[in-house]
Amino acid sequence: MVVLGIDPGSLNTGYGIIRHDSSGFSLLVCGVIRLHSSKSHPERIGQICRELEEVIVAFQPERLALETAFLSRNVQSALKLGQVRGAVIALAMSRHLALHEYAPREVKSAITGRGAASKEQVAFMVARILGITEPPNSYDVTDALGIALCDLLRGESRAQGSPSVKRGKRGGSWSQFVTASPGMVIR
Repeated sequence: MVVLGIDPGSLNTGYGIIRHDSSGFSLLVCGVIRLHSSKSHPERIGQICRELEEVIVAFQPERLALETAFLSRNVQSALKLGQVRGAVIALAMSRHLALHEYAPREVKSAITGRGAASKEQVAFMVARILGITEPPNSYDVTDALGIALCDLLRGESRAQGSPSVKRGKRGGSWSQFVTASPGMVIR
């Protein structure tokens, strides 16, 4: 099973692809699509879709896991995030990917055992589960990887047999799994 996890944002969209097989979890690729605030919102959405489609074509995930929208006091931010999520959902449907959505608390609970875990705790556990020596230095990336792991641990994949949590079969630094297309900035 290969799952693409996405942490959507109108300025920073994190993504990560994880494979699960009989030997455990493997990190295939991860990164952040960083967008310039000088571009219009529709231009940013277009860039997100183009770059995510490149990742989908390159790594052929079977499923896409997406973080649900959270309540925001800023109505404009919530609307923009909703538009990004809608574009990602449309991309998943056009590429015939199974789509599953998870609330932030559910992701945190699946990864750390605590729904109120901090981003640091999630990053630590993501690195530990994937067997990488250090977590990515972007919470957008670790959140996306956490969403993918949550899907593998809690999603419909349970119907096919619940994966056991085994360390990743690769060691090393997360940076060896990061890709960058011309418009992407990885930090």
